[in-house]
Amino acid sequence: MKLAVSPLFSGSSGNATYIGSEKTGILIDAGVAGSNIKAALETIGKKPEELSGILVTHEHIDHIKGIGVLSRKYDIPVYANAATWENMSKVGDIALKNIRVIDKEDFFIGDLTVTPNPLYHDAADPMGYTVSAYAKSVSVMTDSGKVSKAMLDIAGRSTIVLLESNHDVDMLKCGSYPYKLKSRILSSHGHLSNIDCAAAAAELVKRGVRGVILSHLSKDNNFPELALTTVTDGLKEQGIIPGRDVSLRVAERNTVTGYFELR
Repeated sequence: MKLAVSPLFSGSSGNATYIGSEKTGILIDAGVAGSNIKAALETIGKKPEELSGILVTHEHIDHIKGIGVLSRKYDIPVYANAATWENMSKVGDIALKNIRVIDKEDFFIGDLTVTPNPLYHDAADPMGYTVSAYAKSVSVMTDSGKVSKAMLDIAGRSTIVLLESNHDVDMLKCGSYPYKLKSRILSSHGHLSNIDCAAAAAELVKRGVRGVILSHLSKDNNFPELALTTVTDGLKEQGIIPGRDVSLRVAERNTVTGYFELR
C-alpha cells in the first residue's frame, strides 16, 4: 500500500492539492474553478466523484473558490473548523449541506489519518494538515507568516512537505504593492519568504523530511528560479545538499506539478 500527493494548483491565483491512498482520495483546498480541478484530477487518473473529502485550510478565496460547485455536484464532504465555516460564507459561493466541523484533534477519512497543523495567517482560524497512511505522511504547510516549533514537530514526521516560499523580501519591498499590503505579507501572520522557507526546510530535513515542494509562490514578488536558488543556498549553509539529502522542487502555479508516490 502507498500514499501519493499531487499539487494541482499553487499560488495566489488558486490552490488545490490531491493526497490519496489506493482506497481514499482527498483534496486540500479547492481554490480554482471546479471544472479546472476536475480536469487537473483527470490528468493524474482521478475523478472528483471518487473523492472522500475536501479539507479547507482557511477561508480566503484562493483556497475555497471551487468548493461549492465540487461539493454540490459530487456530494463531497467538506471539512473545516468552526471559525472557518463561519467566515467562508462571507467570501464565496459555498451554500453547502455536506459539511464536517472539525477541531484540532486527529480525525480519519477512510484509511487516511489527518492531523491539523497550526498556521499563522490573517484568517479566522487557519490550519494546515498532515495526512498519513501506511507509515507515510504528507504535510501541507502554506499561508503562514512564520513557522513555529509545533508546526515543525508535526510536519517533521512527514516524508514530503508542501512548504510556502511566497516572496523575495527585496522584490516585495521595492515592488508596486501598497504599503499596507506589503506590511501584511511581511508580518508574522502573512506569508513566508524564501529565506524563512529555507530556514524551515532545513529544520524539517533535520527531522527526517526527504522531499520539500516550494509552494504558493507570489506571481509579482517571486519567481521559481529565485525561490529554488534561495532555498538551495540556505540548505547548503546548513550542510544539507539538495538532491542528496532532500528532493527539492517548485510547485507549478497553473498546472499539475506531478504525481509522487511514497512507498
